[in-house]
Amino acid sequence: MSATPIQDEQLGRTLLAIARNAIGTHLGFKFDATPAHEALQRAGATFVTLFTAGELHGCIGSLEARRPLVIDVHENALGAAFWDARFDALRAEEFSDTSIEVSLLSPSEELDASDERALLRQLQPGVDGVTIAFRGRRATFLPQVWRALPEPEEFLAALKQKAELPRHFWSPKLNVTRYRVTQWREHEPWMKERL
Repeated sequence: MSATPIQDEQLGRTLLAIARNAIGTHLGFKFDATPAHEALQRAGATFVTLFTAGELHGCIGSLEARRPLVIDVHENALGAAFWDARFDALRAEEFSDTSIEVSLLSPSEELDASDERALLRQLQPGVDGVTIAFRGRRATFLPQVWRALPEPEEFLAALKQKAELPRHFWSPKLNVTRYRVTQWREHEPWMKERL
């Protein structure tokens, strides 16, 4: 398995600032310049997840590193806040009660999916992010989803449903990959007096 992306708290703070600034600027708030970091121009794949008043309010991301990290986080933050079809667009009055999580993905590794039992034995609950793809349908769960679905069978069944496949579907042509993430999350909702 590929190594987990590097643990770097300064990078985490920078990525969270990029995400918050992107969303806030879109809502009309003013921010200081985002701090610099040497990794921002490297290609990176990220997911940005929003929680408003503690509830999920959007999650959008990239599975492959195809653009600079700074652009990937910026665009995924806007997507999570305003274009995740499962949720209403974030409103300005919700911004101060919204916390942000950024997940930086490692490169994906293909798993042996010759049969479902073999696949389930390879999964590491709480560690692996998993992507499945079959005939144009694709879905992923970040490793954080294991908190809600700790059993591999249930995790995989729910992932199949997310890909609009039956829970008990199986085909040897199912493509399955896994990845790891480094995640950073704002510990407290953004303080109103900073707006």
